[in-house]
Amino acid sequence: MKETIYNSIEIGLSALLVISILLQQKGSGLSGVFGGSSNIYSTKRGVDKILHYFTIGLSVAFFAIALIRLVF
Repeated sequence: MKETIYNSIEIGLSALLVISILLQQKGSGLSGVFGGSSNIYSTKRGVDKILHYFTIGLSVAFFAIALIRLVF
């Protein structure tokens, strides 16, 4: 029973993590293929910043659940 709950939580976290990673902007696109580079430093603002921190939180939670499953 306990293992089933951990499995469900881990599957849900992994799906959310994949979605949050795919929603983030790439920045370079196809411009790198044709020689154009947009390696200009810019800060994240608004939704990009929230999504960035949300992705970090999800990855920490996913890692914590994986460690809990390993130990117990």
